[in-house]
Amino acid sequence: MRYPAAETAEKHQKILAEASRLFKERGFDGVSVSEIMKATGLTHGPFYNHFDSKEALMAECIAFAGDAALADLDAAGETPEGMRAYVRNYLSPEHRDSRADGCLLAAFAAHAGQPGSERSVGTPLTVYLKLAIGRFASNFPWRSKKNARADAIRTLASMYGGVVLARAVDDAALSEEILREVLAGLPAGAKASARESG
Repeated sequence: MRYPAAETAEKHQKILAEASRLFKERGFDGVSVSEIMKATGLTHGPFYNHFDSKEALMAECIAFAGDAALADLDAAGETPEGMRAYVRNYLSPEHRDSRADGCLLAAFAAHAGQPGSERSVGTPLTVYLKLAIGRFASNFPWRSKKNARADAIRTLASMYGGVVLARAVDDAALSEEILREVLAGLPAGAKASARESG
């Protein structure tokens, strides 16, 4: 039985949303196709009507999550305070603790360097990161636009690394300290707002 195109597209988006959430929460190897389909309320069989393989789903999930993340970044980029708030929220205990709804780079970057992962993980992550760097370079209230791209790369690397480290440790005080110190080490625009909000 063939379903209308709109219904098929809706199911496809639902699979992507659930798979992205589960992959971010438990990693690519920690989730089976059957679990993803069950989470969407569908049986395992129709999976291959939507994706050629789990690897194809992984790649499309990164693009899907990346589009959502860039939309959030664009909304934040409408004002300098929006960008500052974006950075503060990123380096918050709430973001650290919400893996399933959190950052795709913090969740997936470690998989990108694994052999054979270039197409399924490395390529879509690279596309997303290039776009995120561009958004940060143009939208963050840098003191000087002259070094905006380099500043954006350093800021994003600090943010992603801070969340990964804060999630990795089993010491709550150290985890909070990592988030706080990474935020304190970021450009003056983010630090000034952090002082104002504290």
